[in-house]
Amino acid sequence: MNISLTPELEKFVDDKIESGVYNSASEVIRESLRLLKEHDEMRVTWREQIEQGWLQAERGELVDGDAAFDRLAERIKEHARERA
Repeated sequence: MNISLTPELEKFVDDKIESGVYNSASEVIRESLRLLKEHDEMRVTWREQIEQGWLQAERGELVDGDAAFDRLAERIKEHARERA
């Protein structure tokens, strides 16, 4: 597989190799693709969560904002007590 990079990206790859974190351009590209895959997976999850929330709202399954913040504050307090 051959890839073409802009001069800016080629310098970025070279800088990563020179930093000593990566041994080759292939390592930099593999890590970049792994991170892109992870990002894409997170984006899918985020979209699914938004869709789920939208459907819940359409069904009238809503929580009052003040009540939600009160519950969140209580959960934070409980967490703090557990850590103490």
